[in-house]
Amino acid sequence: MTRQISISEFLQLSTPVALIDVRTPAEFEKGHIPGAFNVPLFSNEERVKVGTTYKQVGREEAILLGFDLTGGKWSGFIKRALEIAPDKKIAVHCWRGGMRSGAMAWALDLYGFEVLVIKGGYKSYRRWAHQQFDRQYPLCILGGMTGSGKTKILHKLSIAGEQVIDLEDLAQHQGSSYGTMNKLVQPTQEQFENNFAFLLKDMDAAHRVWVEDESITIGKCAVPPPFWRQMRNAVLIDLKIGVEQRTAMLVDEYGKLDKDFLIECTQRIHKRLGPEQTKHAIAAINENRMADFIRFVLVYYDKTYRGGLLKRNAEQVFPVELESTDADKNSKILLKFIRQVNQPGVTQH
Repeated sequence: MTRQISISEFLQLSTPVALIDVRTPAEFEKGHIPGAFNVPLFSNEERVKVGTTYKQVGREEAILLGFDLTGGKWSGFIKRALEIAPDKKIAVHCWRGGMRSGAMAWALDLYGFEVLVIKGGYKSYRRWAHQQFDRQYPLCILGGMTGSGKTKILHKLSIAGEQVIDLEDLAQHQGSSYGTMNKLVQPTQEQFENNFAFLLKDMDAAHRVWVEDESITIGKCAVPPPFWRQMRNAVLIDLKIGVEQRTAMLVDEYGKLDKDFLIECTQRIHKRLGPEQTKHAIAAINENRMADFIRFVLVYYDKTYRGGLLKRNAEQVFPVELESTDADKNSKILLKFIRQVNQPGVTQH
């Protein structure tokens, strides 16, 4: 049995159903619905051939070519679907909910699967994703200079039951020139948005949502403008932690990284650091004086943060003095503080 279902209905199913994406590996790699399995009807090259035939010869010839290309693959498709959904309940989509998903749904139905076909295909998910960024959220922005331990505090807040969006985790980047940590691989912009929207769907708009203060770009990923504007207009908690404590935290986090990586990243911001600061920072890296290296680059990052702070509405900025970088202790201090602040956007949890 096959049944058409909208993307919103699919995402709201009380019992999750496995989803297969029958687009090509290249299409899937560029962007896909989180959790989907790629079971491509055509290879990248085959899809080009079918598309060319459709445009140059016609629809019927393209369909015949498609069957020729997939003729020996159908048993493999069904066996893969059984691995993914042994209960024989599965959802299918292609780009626009057209021939590729229709053909796969037909074959699986013939074998005895209960098949849901996503109306509008992956394109409908993209429209849905952009709608999530347009929704209004009661954001609470966690700010503070580099090394304040914001990400670790967010994790503790999440454990405490708070709603948290970790943009750096979504972007696989820690938001500075050194943000890849010499190991993180960023998703495509499209996949970043897909994952971001998928997370937003579970946010309760009746309660605050914590987000770390970020630039609109996090490495190569950009925060969607509608959400970014909400971030800029939201309440910001400005963590105040001493420079020596921040330096110690950053030495622990970055000091063990490859020296060539650190030097390369430092050279990328040489115009903003200035020639002297850059020279001293690189010398400190080479001489394994990691605390000195951190202090040199913090001059730039602290200045940048202060500049960004000045662009915010001062009435929406709340400083919180912290004595240490203990994330567990600081998360408790923040929760106590935020519950005492009676401001629009800072709601009781």
